Order: sequence, then C-alpha cells, then structure tokens
Amino acid sequence: MKNQISYSPEVQERAVRLVFERQKEYESQWSAIKSIASKIGCTAKTLLIWVRRAETDQGIRGGMLTADRERLKALERENRELKRANEILRKASAYFAQAELDRRPK
Repeated sequence: MKNQISYSPEVQERAVRLVFERQKEYESQWSAIKSIASKIGCTAKTLLIWVRRAETDQGIRGGMLTADRERLKALERENRELKRANEILRKASAYFAQAELDRRPK
C-alpha cells in the first residue's frame, strides 16, 4: 500500500501560487514545478495535479470544476446507497410475499 502524505490546503495553495508566479523564470512550467516541488517536499507529479486543478478552477484549462467534481461524487455515493436500499427492500418484499403464500389458511 502506498504511503499517502496529506498536505494542508494552505500548503497546496502556496505551492500553486509559487508555480504561477515563478514559471516565467524557468524554461517551462514543468521545470518550475520540479524545482518548487523539491523545495516544498512533495513530488512533482503531486504538484502538477494541484496546478492543473487550479488552472481548471480558474478557467485557464477546460474540465470539471472541483466543486462540481465533489458534488458529482456525493451524488454517485447517494445513488449507490439508494440502489442498495431498494435491493434490500425488494428482497424483503419478496420474502414476506412468499411467507404469506406458504402460511396455512385458518
């Protein structure tokens, strides 16, 4: 299992801000990301994900906004729970209907 280090939102925002401010000093955005990531203590891939997410949220890059992505995840989770509950109710209904048919009349 991978070790996941959780960075605070403040650290993420600061790192992304540094990339945006300093990327002109480097030959490419990737070289800026590699340099800043090593100073902050995260991997370049992690910082790249943060930068791409920030670009999407700011409208620089196309894609789904973070708030929309979180809302979609919540709706998908709720949908799974409702499907599970419906399946339980369907099975319980079938069980009790069968029990009613198996009962001897008085």
